[in-house]
Amino acid sequence: MSERIQGSLVAIVTPMEKSGALDLARFDQLVEWHIESGTDAIVVVGTTGESATLCATEHCVLVAHCVAVVNQRVPVIAGTGSNSTQEALEFTQSAKDYGADAALLVTPYYTRPSQEGLYQHFKLLAESVDIPQILYNVPGRTACDLHIDTVERLAQLENVVGIKDATGDLQRGRELIKRCGDKLAIYSGEDGIARELILAGADGTISVTANVAPALMAKMCAAALAGDQDEAEKLDAALAMLHRNLFLEANPVPVKWALAQMGLISPGIRLPLVELSAEFHVQVLQALEAAGIPIPAAA
Repeated sequence: MSERIQGSLVAIVTPMEKSGALDLARFDQLVEWHIESGTDAIVVVGTTGESATLCATEHCVLVAHCVAVVNQRVPVIAGTGSNSTQEALEFTQSAKDYGADAALLVTPYYTRPSQEGLYQHFKLLAESVDIPQILYNVPGRTACDLHIDTVERLAQLENVVGIKDATGDLQRGRELIKRCGDKLAIYSGEDGIARELILAGADGTISVTANVAPALMAKMCAAALAGDQDEAEKLDAALAMLHRNLFLEANPVPVKWALAQMGLISPGIRLPLVELSAEFHVQVLQALEAAGIPIPAAA
């Protein structure tokens, strides 16, 4: 990956049948829709792609399948993180073998390592697998926070090329840009602050909202990258309700329900996740309407 990936990077969902089986035909349709809509990169089997409930074989199959379907039209970034360093190593090597352009590595969840443990974890991965690697910090879901001092240390490693910051803290994101932006691509992991972070110098967003509004997200990110604050604000205003309402329950529950209402996937989702609670249906439909997204009459 000789150049930074910028813009709207979709954290793509994994379509499933009602039974929970992978629906690769629907996945292919989503990929084509994203490419046609201007999405800048596909992030496959990230947390939005239900990586936590996929078996190892399914995980690797999805990466290989995505790379084949995309066929070098946009970059493919494979989610390869784990709370097990050995498993993360195996997933990252597999992603390289299957031709992914980069790997996205979430901090080890549940184990709650020290900052030195985090450094050694990511250092081993970077030195073991020759593929560009993007760190992913989402303490709200992992109970593990990758401190900026540790990010600075990791930025010295050749294969560490970026970070997805999903802390939701705009000031922290700005500090990341100030201290690491010359060495790392900085991506917002929080749709609600993506516009402001890009205008402050970030490279883009790894987005949940882009699953349902790919063209609008791509245009908003392009405007922000160009420094056109007014246009970016105008486009983001239509997305603001989606940024909020797609997180009324645990991701990816609301976004998969929204895509099902749009007729793009079936409602399939894997336990322990279940379909969106009825009490939130109206809010998600209102958010889709605010973004100008049509819902088929049969939905």
